[in-house]
Amino acid sequence: MPPRIDPKKCNGCEGREESHCEEACPGNLMYVGEDGKSHCRSLRDCWDCMSCTKACPRNAIETRVPYQLGYHLARLTPLMGKNSITWKCVDIHGNEETFKYRNRMDK
Repeated sequence: MPPRIDPKKCNGCEGREESHCEEACPGNLMYVGEDGKSHCRSLRDCWDCMSCTKACPRNAIETRVPYQLGYHLARLTPLMGKNSITWKCVDIHGNEETFKYRNRMDK
């Protein structure tokens, strides 16, 4: 489930020395290219941890569920709130479900 970056939403976290996805990636795979957009250096080396997806403040990164699990149209997108995370799940037929959970840091 390597990250898929929407170039229309991504601004490479302009104004920051390092983008949020670069900071979050434990495999050091994310980088901002000359086009000012985030990219993954090696999709096959991605650990599927979704750290970059969750860290993106513009919701420009999503995770595609692998074909073997959900076919090419299925998507799983986290929407980070201040004290919660909402998972938006879209199945292969376009049916959408959302699940909202409090963050662990929320007391």
